[in-house]
Amino acid sequence: MKLQIVHETTYRYQAPILGLVQSLRLTPSVFEGQRVASWDISVSDGQRGAGFRDGAGDWIEAWTMRGACEEVTVSVLGQVETRDTAGVLRGHREIINPLVYLRSTAPTTPDDALRDLAAGKGGTDGTDTAHRLAETVGQAIAFLPGVTETTTTAAQALALGSGVCQDHAHVLITCARLSGLPARYVSGYLHSTIDGEPHDAAHAWAEIHTGTLGWVGFDSANRCCPDDRYVRLGSGFDAADAAPVVGVTLGRGAESLDVRVQVQEMDQ
Repeated sequence: MKLQIVHETTYRYQAPILGLVQSLRLTPSVFEGQRVASWDISVSDGQRGAGFRDGAGDWIEAWTMRGACEEVTVSVLGQVETRDTAGVLRGHREIINPLVYLRSTAPTTPDDALRDLAAGKGGTDGTDTAHRLAETVGQAIAFLPGVTETTTTAAQALALGSGVCQDHAHVLITCARLSGLPARYVSGYLHSTIDGEPHDAAHAWAEIHTGTLGWVGFDSANRCCPDDRYVRLGSGFDAADAAPVVGVTLGRGAESLDVRVQVQEMDQ
């Protein structure tokens, strides 16, 4: 599948800022399931700095902006050719030991309810266990936008019984780690949901290291493994660690955020 992606993030400031520094994880991953045909990132009135590939295999680049301004837009325009690998992250080069991803973070700290959810889900091997956990989380958390926030933890989302893709990923990551399987948060894009409905938004899912197959993606929100409708950007211990845009501004006053994402299938 050939997908065209338009992603614009606009920051507006109540009082003019004097500058900013941003770290962008907005370049698609390099692995067998996707190939970048074209990709352009820009920051309004910004200057591109150094870029590097981190230990997890993600491309990160720095941008700076100097001078007073009240609005900054981060723009992405590109085309990616994807193919279905049944969620297996094959051909992705990274040097971090998967066991690092057994560590809990604040959003993925387990409570008794999460321990109960993960209990008794062991399968014949790591892959079977991961599939069982993904199905369990999909049943436990109803997809319902607007009931959680970016700061909602896995324990809070499970208590609510509803949330969005970030919550599904955090709960699944927590359950996998409780089961002894390394797990991490993945950010990216999704062309359409499992029922074919357009999904013009950034998306998130979990990857679990199953042992024999290595890293495998699981999207409990859509109850499937990532296929050719998905574009993978990067990963981290949780949503904050895998955030596509991280920045520091010089100035005071409130900040508002508008995001526009369009994922469109192109003619082959």
